Amino acid sequence: MVYRTTTMAPLFTLRREMDRLLEDAFGRAAVPPATWLPAADVREEPESYRFELELPGVAPEQVEVTAEQGVLTVRGEKARAAAADGQKWHVAERVQGSFRRSFTLPQGVDEARISASFAHGVLTVLVPKAAVPAARKIEVQVAR
Repeated sequence: MVYRTTTMAPLFTLRREMDRLLEDAFGRAAVPPATWLPAADVREEPESYRFELELPGVAPEQVEVTAEQGVLTVRGEKARAAAADGQKWHVAERVQGSFRRSFTLPQGVDEARISASFAHGVLTVLVPKAAVPAARKIEVQVAR
């Protein structure tokens, strides 16, 4: 008897087993393309907030980053290479399909200066903090 251990969430494992059952019964076309969520790290730095998303196998051209009304959204798609004629998949465990992650931005950020870079399968989005206006003393005029 073969035993498998996994550290994945039980629902993800159940989904994969259901996909495999449908593939065995009806072929790959019976399984709808899945959506997935890339892993993300968000940290605060002195001058900005840094969002890092793992996107292995995704081309930078396939990624769209938008900021609108206090929400940062990253979306895109990861496509699987098609099998050549006469070939079929026996194991397909890597995630594929479209993805979308949205983050509510904190107050006091400068949305106009958000920048994004992509290197080694990691998307980095820097959200600069807005300059905090310095307190100023207001002179009180005496009415005559």
